[in-house]
Amino acid sequence: MAAEQLSTRCCIVGGGPCGLMLGFLLARAGVDVVVLEKHGDFLRDFRGDTIHPSTLDVMGELGLLDEFLKLPHQKARSISAYFGGRAYAFADFTYLPTRCKFVALMPQWDFLNFLADHGKSYPSFHLRMRAEAVDLIEDDGRIAGVRANTPNGALEVRADLTVGCDGRHSTVCARAGFKADELGAPMDVLWFRLPKKANDPDESMGRFEVGRIVVIIDRGDYWQCAFLIRKGSIEETQRAGLPAFRRSVAQIVPAFADRVDELKDWDQIKLLTVAVNRLRHWHRPGLLCIGDAAHAMSPIGGVGVNLAVQDAVAAANILWRPLKAGTLREDDLDRVERRREFPTRVTQRMQVIVQNNVIDRLLGAGETLAAPWPLRLTSWFKPLRLIPAWLVGKGVRPEHVHTPDIRAAAR
Repeated sequence: MAAEQLSTRCCIVGGGPCGLMLGFLLARAGVDVVVLEKHGDFLRDFRGDTIHPSTLDVMGELGLLDEFLKLPHQKARSISAYFGGRAYAFADFTYLPTRCKFVALMPQWDFLNFLADHGKSYPSFHLRMRAEAVDLIEDDGRIAGVRANTPNGALEVRADLTVGCDGRHSTVCARAGFKADELGAPMDVLWFRLPKKANDPDESMGRFEVGRIVVIIDRGDYWQCAFLIRKGSIEETQRAGLPAFRRSVAQIVPAFADRVDELKDWDQIKLLTVAVNRLRHWHRPGLLCIGDAAHAMSPIGGVGVNLAVQDAVAAANILWRPLKAGTLREDDLDRVERRREFPTRVTQRMQVIVQNNVIDRLLGAGETLAAPWPLRLTSWFKPLRLIPAWLVGKGVRPEHVHTPDIRAAAR
């Protein structure tokens, strides 16, 4: 059976925040774009569910913020951390010069469905679900598109530009032969949910004790919990048994002692294998990788989604004109890499510092640590809470939408 064949200006592999935002922005500017998503829907648990103030600014610049915030979400206006049972105020987003002075906690599938629905309102936006990219099409040393598998058979998408937005286990990067520098991570993360009760505090926070770290995120009627374990110790954790794991959770978060029995099976607890890496080169002729495909981030600060969205905005700003005119050059792709490599390097460097000086010491050697001095300072002097709020909420070099809307031009 012959493969179905499509032709487009830009083929985006991966329908996550990065891929859908880029596809939406390009289609909004009148560029024909095909987005390939290997799953049949976006309903997957324990993904990055934080929408940061700079991403909310992007939604505002698109004129979609009011509609977006009608979706169910919680608002995190601050972040606190517990060391040795004592609370330390850390980041206060109310100080930020942004439209929204909070982090929106929203299921990622709602964010993705929102972007997909608005993308589909433009005739040049084509989203193909259950289309798994399996190989690249190469023509005289240039990437000329993607081969994918679908329930109806093989699909070939020929494109002026292929963009890999398919995450930290990117098929696009592997097929292109891209190499990444590994920066290392001392931990993996176990994600699970526990019910929220009426007398629980309305605050997301991290709790740091000797040998144990838990981050709890307020999701309205439940807590989304991240239990950090030493890198590669999942089998050891499971051998110790689920009762021992429940006891550890109850010990570090005593308020959860009355509900840890809700964890009845390891299937309720999902492993995130943490990696922090960065491609040495993000592009080659006809191909660009951005988002987690170009730089896997640590979960510290929950900035991965925000950085991916910023990559998409920058890529759209730089590429929409040459894509639309059919004049794309590799220099244009290099401009995207140079624009986004600096904020990626800075953010990853800060994450590695926290990993090495706090997480590794607590989980690895089991040291008793006093609260780090930056945490003590921000707790004591309120205005200093702007610094971590800025780094987490806005990030390094936040991007702004400069792509046009063909509908506005037509009016």
